[in-house]
Amino acid sequence: MTDGVYSVEVTMTGGTGRAHITSPLQLTVSGESMTARVEWSSPNYDLMIVDGKEFLPVNESGNSVFEIPVYTLDEPLDVQAETVAMSEPHMVDYKITFDKSSLPAENTVNVPLIAGGSALGVVVIAGAVFAIVKSKKRKV
Repeated sequence: MTDGVYSVEVTMTGGTGRAHITSPLQLTVSGESMTARVEWSSPNYDLMIVDGKEFLPVNESGNSVFEIPVYTLDEPLDVQAETVAMSEPHMVDYKITFDKSSLPAENTVNVPLIAGGSALGVVVIAGAVFAIVKSKKRKV
């Protein structure tokens, strides 16, 4: 995959079914590695474990947000998350699957949105305004 930041749909299984993660979520690709920004539906998660490594929330308020490694798409990623919502902290097992088909095709140009329009649109409009102003100056 080309380096960049993508929006990817995810599904999650495990736990009691009361908690969920936001989908789509942000997937960052850099070189050979991928990182997902996982936001829980609760502020009560204080630790995630992926592949034996511990990850702490990257935010201090609101729902718990973690940045975790992703090793493959379309296959479940086993994670554990510690919730402090109960009388004492509990580790809960989950499986998160990143839907590769929700990503743009490799040959698609990914243009970020700016103020409701695309960056390409802003450039086209700016070019048109410049051409009009320039042509009016020649007529004077």
